[in-house]
Amino acid sequence: MERLNKFLAHAGVGSRRYCDELIAAGRVSIDQSCVRDLGLKVDPATQKIYVDGERIKPEKLVYWLVNKPRGYLCTNHDPDGRPRAVDLVPQVEQRVYPVGRLDEASEGLLLLTNDGELAHRLMHPRFGVEKVYQVQIAGLPKDSDLAQLEEGIWLAEGKVRASQVRRLKTQGNSTWLRIVLREGKNREIRRMLARSGHKVLKLKRIAIGPLRLHGLPTGKARRLTGPEIKLLRQACAHAGRAAAPADADDPADAPPRASRANAATRSTRAARPGRPAPRPSRPDRPGPTAGPSPKPGRPPRPMPKASSRPSSSAKPKRRGRGGTDHD
Repeated sequence: MERLNKFLAHAGVGSRRYCDELIAAGRVSIDQSCVRDLGLKVDPATQKIYVDGERIKPEKLVYWLVNKPRGYLCTNHDPDGRPRAVDLVPQVEQRVYPVGRLDEASEGLLLLTNDGELAHRLMHPRFGVEKVYQVQIAGLPKDSDLAQLEEGIWLAEGKVRASQVRRLKTQGNSTWLRIVLREGKNREIRRMLARSGHKVLKLKRIAIGPLRLHGLPTGKARRLTGPEIKLLRQACAHAGRAAAPADADDPADAPPRASRANAATRSTRAARPGRPAPRPSRPDRPGPTAGPSPKPGRPPRPMPKASSRPSSSAKPKRRGRGGTDHD
């Protein structure tokens, strides 16, 4: 089952937004019945779907391997008219999308397909499919810098780590690295290396799972073979079963929380009505001072000394929003 607008878009009717407009206008029917529900899910194998009376059949799944050059965008639409990776593929009837985008300054292996399920499995961290990159960086990093990439670096989205980092060679005042990722955040390698003080000079992806370029020239594309497609599917299934919990962010790696604030919160919660009373203090600790008290469990407050003139130091502090004192 898949959403109706997604099925129509993959069949080449138009973008999902345009397909939503067709549905809302009552121009789409299923088994001869008009539908207007934008969130409707359909089964193309058992249902007949029509647009303006013309039956829409599921499109054939296609898989293209592209050796993307630098300066090309991984998008299907660019208002500025810059070169796109999809322009490198010969005339294709199907609407294909890039799997695992490479930024404009990066190059290398790029998969274009209309198989949404395979694309999801290849890129989702839960399946842990390896993506391999050759990276040239400025400077000569220490072994501790490379180890830190594997241990993890904090970015805006959280802690990210490389599955493997290996030094390949030095070239003048730069270094070539082989970096393996099992996740795919935006410009992840560049941002991780920038945090460690090294600028990326060149970045090339050489593998996605078992898929390799195998001498494909830069700027060229070819169809995937049947065995290659089968190996990709097997890699997704195997990686999904073998994915270890260590690939996920370890809660123990999170920054320490303020223990005093947590203790105060627990104390406040325990004092609320309907909650169990706090555990009694240990015998070796001194208990509260005997004597009358305005409230049980609280020591009496000392009475202020009488004064004829109010002191400036006795003025109460201003309290801001949320009850926070502003000194």
